[in-house]
Amino acid sequence: MPAQFNKLGIRFTYPDNWKLDESEVIEGEPTVTLYAPEGSFWTISLHPLDADPGVLVKAAVAALRDTYTDLDYEPVREAIAGQELVGADVNFYCLDLTNTALVRSYVGPRHVGLILCQAEDRDYAQVEPVFRAMMHNLLANIDDASEAADEADDEAIIDVEPIEDLGGDDENEAGTPRLPPR
Repeated sequence: MPAQFNKLGIRFTYPDNWKLDESEVIEGEPTVTLYAPEGSFWTISLHPLDADPGVLVKAAVAALRDTYTDLDYEPVREAIAGQELVGADVNFYCLDLTNTALVRSYVGPRHVGLILCQAEDRDYAQVEPVFRAMMHNLLANIDDASEAADEADDEAIIDVEPIEDLGGDDENEAGTPRLPPR
């Protein structure tokens, strides 16, 4: 039975024998990585809505190029589950093994997502359908997950009484807003 990730305003299923790594979320980065038993991985990082998907893809390819100097890539545009994605298909050598990475970016209702999938070529044919199924599931559920996140945000709103006027100017001589005393 597949496992499900349902946090950060995104939702997707993944194989239950893959290892979920949320350590970057704990550190404040909205990034989740899943590792397959043979070492392949699938990562999604969330960015503000004003982020440019093309710039995110170029930055990801540049980071891969910094790590793997013998790298080739091809720009890609595709639609998955009705969402337009920009990206790159990347091929490189690591420890004398050829590797393939898929870099894809999309604009969702609450964020811009960047997906990076990577596998050694000897495993790629087997794991690519899993990568694509995870992307499809994520993108097919993007509106529902965003609505659920909106509802959770609404439930988290707390009514606060307005602060009474503490008297004096709102700014000091330097034009800096004054903070109320503790």
